[in-house]
Amino acid sequence: MSMLAARVRVLITTFWVGGLWAIGYVVAPTLFATLADRGLAGTIAGSLFHIEAWLSVGCALILLALARMDRDGDERGRRIRIGLVLAMLACTLIGYFGLQPFMAEIRAAAGPGGIADPDARMKFGILHGISSAIYLIQSLLGAALVFKSR
Repeated sequence: MSMLAARVRVLITTFWVGGLWAIGYVVAPTLFATLADRGLAGTIAGSLFHIEAWLSVGCALILLALARMDRDGDERGRRIRIGLVLAMLACTLIGYFGLQPFMAEIRAAAGPGGIADPDARMKFGILHGISSAIYLIQSLLGAALVFKSR
């Protein structure tokens, strides 16, 4: 792989993982801590996670294309990077595109007053917990990808 392609790989990896960490662990918690209206905080956080999910898909596809071009380097390292990228992509697909629609449906059914029904609140909480766990796994996989991309 050319030096330029390797640098682009590191740049894309840094952008992807940095975005994951910034949105998930700095911006979203700050919204909920700062805004009195939790519904508004959730709406803004949801918009940011939507953007982040599509960026994840784009970054994963770019990194997979770059890995396909990398035939002259460490084959084991290349395979590990591909595995990490695919695992992170799976986290996005399951967490955002799989679970998020169910969470949005519960929120929409609740209306502007928020989720008052105890059963709906419990379902939302379970889905949110699973989604958060997947996001944490993706973040840890991202740390491994950063270390492997150097």
